[in-house]
Amino acid sequence: MAKTRVVVAMSGGVDSSVAAALLVRQGYEVIGIMLRLWADQAGADAATNVNRCCTPEAVADARAIARLLDIPFYDIHAEGIFKQRVVDPWVTAYAEATTPNPCFNCNRSIRFGFLLQKALALGAEYLATGHYARVARKADGRFCLLRGKDEKKDQSYVLHVLGQRELAHAMFPVGDYTKDEVRAMARDFGLPTAERAESQDLCFLTQGDYRGFLVRHAPEVARPGPIMNTRGEVIGQHEGLPFYTIGQRKGLRLTTRSAQAEPLYVIRLDRANNALIVGSAEELGARRARVRAMHYVSGEPPAGPLRCSAKIRYKAREAAGWLYPDPDGGATFAFDEPQRDVTPGQGLVCYAGDEVIGGGIIVSDS
Repeated sequence: MAKTRVVVAMSGGVDSSVAAALLVRQGYEVIGIMLRLWADQAGADAATNVNRCCTPEAVADARAIARLLDIPFYDIHAEGIFKQRVVDPWVTAYAEATTPNPCFNCNRSIRFGFLLQKALALGAEYLATGHYARVARKADGRFCLLRGKDEKKDQSYVLHVLGQRELAHAMFPVGDYTKDEVRAMARDFGLPTAERAESQDLCFLTQGDYRGFLVRHAPEVARPGPIMNTRGEVIGQHEGLPFYTIGQRKGLRLTTRSAQAEPLYVIRLDRANNALIVGSAEELGARRARVRAMHYVSGEPPAGPLRCSAKIRYKAREAAGWLYPDPDGGATFAFDEPQRDVTPGQGLVCYAGDEVIGGGIIVSDS
């Protein structure tokens, strides 16, 4: 009887390595694939101008893991499609005075778009990744996306973009374990990546400086303008709206003594007037978040208002409230308590217990 074939998205890190090892141990026919992704070419040192997800060291580690597990390994060039579908929209979103999360487009278009198609073309039934999340199937046959067991490492937030087609072919082998358990399994498997540190920065920023990156790739964003309080008074000058985010306090160039005497926070980016609006902590909070296009994991919106919880950033605490689907496909989430960092460009992701309902990109109410 032929084994079920699974392609594992390998990064050379501990999570994808353990995912591959677990699948081999469970009797699957495993193929490892690593994608070569685009990176900024800033700086004179060519050795550092590589994507953090596919450095030469990471590729070598992934190959070594594949040899150790005795599985085929391929690295596939995806630089062009990655720049087109992830980097360019990220730059455009910043130029529009929002604060985007590129992981949404990467998971939608690259991992579970481009790579999933490669996996299916190889005759695989599943694409497995090292994400901390889980997939389950309901009694009606629909798939659902669940949080990972490890609350601190849970990555269901960035996977909310997946739908029924993607989840039918998705496997998250480490989702039922904590990070500590995954590292322990890596040691037991004898994997050389057991103690490898995690990368926290955006993978395509080779110099780790998003401001410099934006200036090089979209110089028009560095357009100075006024910093204004909520009374319309000019109290300073900003260096370019994309260099600020909602809730920011540090780094504001305030010129009046009265403004410097009290803590002020960014509460809005006024793109129409190229103005940065600041206010007090009391003025910062918002009781609702609106998205223009809401994606539902089940494929269908709820029949009416839904009591649930929501996250407005990857590391944000969940907040309770009501989800109100709009007839035009958007949605509004009304929080029980004001949230201080509701930021256009970030994701609003809704949960019912451990299950991801869906999400969308927050847009400005103005």
